[in-house]
Amino acid sequence: MQRNSVLNERHLALGSRLDGDTWNGMRLPWSYASDPHEEVLATRSRAALYDVSALNIIDVQGPDAERVVDQLVAIDVTRLKPGSARLAAEVDERGALADDIMVIRDATDRFRLSHGSGATPATLARLAQGRQVTVEPNLDVHILSLQGPRSLDVLAPHASGNLAGLPYFHHMETRLFGKAVFVGRGGYSGERGYEVYCDSKDAVFLWDSILQAGAPHGVIPASWNALELTRVEGALLFFPFEMPGGDTTPWEAGMDWAVDVDKPGDYVGKQAVLQLRGRERVKQAGMLVEHHAAVEAGAPIFDGERQVGVVTSASYSRLLMQSLAMVHLKPSHANLGTRLAVRSQAGTFAAMVVRTPFYDPMRLRTHPDKTR
Repeated sequence: MQRNSVLNERHLALGSRLDGDTWNGMRLPWSYASDPHEEVLATRSRAALYDVSALNIIDVQGPDAERVVDQLVAIDVTRLKPGSARLAAEVDERGALADDIMVIRDATDRFRLSHGSGATPATLARLAQGRQVTVEPNLDVHILSLQGPRSLDVLAPHASGNLAGLPYFHHMETRLFGKAVFVGRGGYSGERGYEVYCDSKDAVFLWDSILQAGAPHGVIPASWNALELTRVEGALLFFPFEMPGGDTTPWEAGMDWAVDVDKPGDYVGKQAVLQLRGRERVKQAGMLVEHHAAVEAGAPIFDGERQVGVVTSASYSRLLMQSLAMVHLKPSHANLGTRLAVRSQAGTFAAMVVRTPFYDPMRLRTHPDKTR
């Protein structure tokens, strides 16, 4: 189904052609007339505004909403308090990851599921059969993501609620520039940021208002190419890029934190995914590549003449002045400091396994108020 952001006129005015690959049926502003590396710099040093309305949002409501959502994912949804959210592993009957998903709890009987391009709608529809629950995709909602260290300074004076007191991965219903919105603290940049969920009728006004309020702080609009650059710098997983074989388990993707192994309730794929723990065929890792550009996803990784892995996502970070690669490696070759070779279309390049995330390895930027 074709979807369109009501912000497309703004994207066209910024130089986007909206003619690249679609995601979840929506055309994306992959690039603007501005340099995506400069957009990354703005995100890292000030703040930048992204249109991430292509995310799929499903509203799940009713007396059985908690039960249905709890059977969908591997985290214990019953522990999730209203006003909070968690990323979760959603697996199929084989124990393989089936989608990106964030479970957002608004009330005892009301959830929003933010998901990618995987199996969520079909699985959710099956689980809801015969239950007291309504499951409806929200095709009107638009999501504006302000990412960067100045994001709170820009939004707080114009919000009716206490944004400064909002913890990471929590959200609140408030008014922003006079419009009713949900604001969640999070994002996909590796920076402190806020995601504004609004009705389509208010999206253009809020986009313009945020940029106007942010202008004295150096805030600029940013493209999806910049979002991808920040994602890789932050080593943030993306379905299905970091699950290239279609059978990747949470343990292989480094998503142990997205499975509650002590969860008492049943869920799709529970027995399979728990049995696969400790039986990883690959491990998610990061590598620095000795090259002046990004290698391509899918490039094989070798130890001598033996293939030991594959690149899942990659970019060249002008900020870090490094060619970065998120990779799957055989567990025997995933130790820090292991030296291997990436055979890309541009040639064969030496590479080394390093700690991730590449940028801000202790994630202090997203959690500046957390004691470590």
